[in-house]
Amino acid sequence: MDRETKFWIIVAFFVSSVIASNLMGNKIADFWGIDAGVGILIFPLSYLTMDVIQEVKGKETARKILFGALVALTFVMIVTYVSTILPSAKRDFYPLEYNKVFGVSLRVMLASLIAFVVADLSDIEIFARIKDWTSKKMLWLRATGSTVVSQFIDSTVFMFLAFYGISPKHDAFYLIMLVIPYWILKCIIAIFGTPIVYAGVKWLGEDEEVSRRNTK
Repeated sequence: MDRETKFWIIVAFFVSSVIASNLMGNKIADFWGIDAGVGILIFPLSYLTMDVIQEVKGKETARKILFGALVALTFVMIVTYVSTILPSAKRDFYPLEYNKVFGVSLRVMLASLIAFVVADLSDIEIFARIKDWTSKKMLWLRATGSTVVSQFIDSTVFMFLAFYGISPKHDAFYLIMLVIPYWILKCIIAIFGTPIVYAGVKWLGEDEEVSRRNTK
């Protein structure tokens, strides 16, 4: 398989993981005492995949792919929203169940899109800065560091835009208490996923000098 084909496979994985995490997020699961949407299993992987892309192809390519993913996610959300508000035909099998699964408010939809853009742009910028500070050494540090910070930004922006003020109890303190366990769980997944970045960079291909620096 040539390098270009590998690159587009990784891009496809990034975009699909972003979309899948949003579509799956309606189900709340129990993760060792922490209640969170099941999309949390996938979303951190999108950041690790973006780190692979940025490490090999650079910051500008990463930004272009990010905005491409934003267009795809926006399209999917709009189509999903329209499909839930369309009246069901008499022979529709599960109209109520369908709308329960895929239904999402416009506020939550916009919150998700804004959080995605802000957090991913932050991830790309932090990754690039750490890469410069470390003279392009220590891939593990920029991959983990950028993901940990950007995941906190993502969780915080989303929670406050989506849920702040929807009821008296949804104040700043309550939302922060929701953000922290979400963020911790995302960080754990991201840290244990760091080998994916190394494997992805190696699979996609890099010159020997970059490979030598990353092992230091």
